Amino acid sequence: MLKQNSPIILASKSPRRQELLQLMGLDFSIELKEVDESYPTDLSAERIAIHIAEKKAKAFEAGPEQIIITADTIVAIDNEILGKPENEADAFGMLKKLSGKMHTVYTGVCIKYKGNIHSFYDETEVFCRNLNDEEIAHYIKYYQPFDKAGSYGIQDWFGITAVERINGSYTNVMGLPTEKLYKKLMEI
Repeated sequence: MLKQNSPIILASKSPRRQELLQLMGLDFSIELKEVDESYPTDLSAERIAIHIAEKKAKAFEAGPEQIIITADTIVAIDNEILGKPENEADAFGMLKKLSGKMHTVYTGVCIKYKGNIHSFYDETEVFCRNLNDEEIAHYIKYYQPFDKAGSYGIQDWFGITAVERINGSYTNVMGLPTEKLYKKLMEI
């Protein structure tokens, strides 16, 4: 059982990450900073996720006992990185690319504590069935996936109806690999 002696700050507006930390039984507050999420184009997918998570953590001046947790999730398919969609057409295009294929979800996590940065990532393979245009349009219209990497949430209609199977952590696809985070917090 994780004993929480230090205040935790989750630097994320993601309701899914907030829900996952609550389910882990952690007390935390939420603080946000605007961070440029650009990255060098020569980075691998997992390094992109870590790079952005570290940029988010470095934006904070943590107190001596505070733990700052940041994360970034990206979707990769056929050597292309899919971030959050800019609009409906972008979301439609992303979901069309994912239809009938396997893609990989990477989440980079950064824990800042006592001036040290502890970074790690997780990856999960996600296999989707073929989706027709009507299904994709329905999903975009009713689920508004504009704040999600790859234009979908595994915990909603898409995950329930379109995802055939995954290889790896379910919570990683939601945006926070809780089992790895828990282990790292235990080590710290």
